[in-house]
Amino acid sequence: MNRIAAPIVAVDAAPGRDVHRDVLRARRGVSVVMVVYMTGEALGRSLPCVLADPLVDELVIVDNGSTPAQAERLRALSGQDARVTLVSGQGNVGFARGANLGARRAGGDHLVFLNPDAFLQPGCVAALVREIAGQPVPSLVGGRILNPDRTEQRGARRGDITAVSALLSMSGLAKAPALRRFEVHWEGEALPETAVETPTISGACFCMRREDFNFLRGFDEGYFLHVEDVDLCWRVRAAGGRVLFHPRAEVIHIGGTSQTSPLKVEFHKGVGLARYFRKRAGGPGQRLGAWLAGPLVVAAAVARPLVRRLLG
Repeated sequence: MNRIAAPIVAVDAAPGRDVHRDVLRARRGVSVVMVVYMTGEALGRSLPCVLADPLVDELVIVDNGSTPAQAERLRALSGQDARVTLVSGQGNVGFARGANLGARRAGGDHLVFLNPDAFLQPGCVAALVREIAGQPVPSLVGGRILNPDRTEQRGARRGDITAVSALLSMSGLAKAPALRRFEVHWEGEALPETAVETPTISGACFCMRREDFNFLRGFDEGYFLHVEDVDLCWRVRAAGGRVLFHPRAEVIHIGGTSQTSPLKVEFHKGVGLARYFRKRAGGPGQRLGAWLAGPLVVAAAVARPLVRRLLG
């Protein structure tokens, strides 16, 4: 893959034409898409990691909402570095819609979606881009998501998430030998040597080619926050593509840095899961069950932070 050795600045482009993005597409460049919302100080550590990666040709920051001081820093960065494109003014439209906005503005044919509180490790982007080459369309490759102590983060690689597997896994019943196949969290499994097919990867860091993303029409914007990555993996597999987990494409993910209320976050997660289970329901009986279970899923999600608070 050829890449751009230095930022390209349009000096004589016709109105409405972005020469930088045209050149990126011609050279199959790499664009990192990052959706920001009240991220906090972790953003200041994440951005330099992205811009220091030699394979990153463009960073598209979609600002769904920041403090005035942070918004000003993002505007300054976009003015100082030709690789940085800032998308703002749309308000908090949710992660899925924000990521789609960023993908449309990006010029690269490789799209790396990265959380604003995730820190790219050396070689991560290169490993993702190498692995996606030659894969069927649509496909995606997810990285290995690490905690700050470099242990593998929960959710970095997961099994097929269905209503049954989610219920058994969250309740702990999937730990029983007879139900082990329903356990959705695989971070305790032996780490593979090379990239392997995995039903569900984490949305904190993954790569798709533009043709993969366009084939699926991007993220389902019916999800506001959370579960959109689970849905994307499911749609890739349903379309005959491959979802891969790459053990050598590492990022350190802080998590929980947003200033949004944990109750609000869990509420959106519950709403997202309910939507996802409705989408996956195969027949009238399953669809009815998914609709009836929806309020219970939301209630269970919201109850989790309350229980953790009560238990200290």
